[in-house]
Amino acid sequence: MPTYEYVCGKCRRMFSIAMAITEHGRRKPACPRCGSRQARQRFAPFFAVTAKKS
Repeated sequence: MPTYEYVCGKCRRMFSIAMAITEHGRRKPACPRCGSRQARQRFAPFFAVTAKKS
């Protein structure tokens, strides 16, 4: 299950939530601090590690 990062539009807290891909597009998560549903998804950089071919 992927982890999505959000920023609350009301209190500006950043938080992460793990949810299924099918569930992601259907609902906005509530902020754990203030309960607001004004969260915006935050896109974080990532690094992919691959095996070296010989």
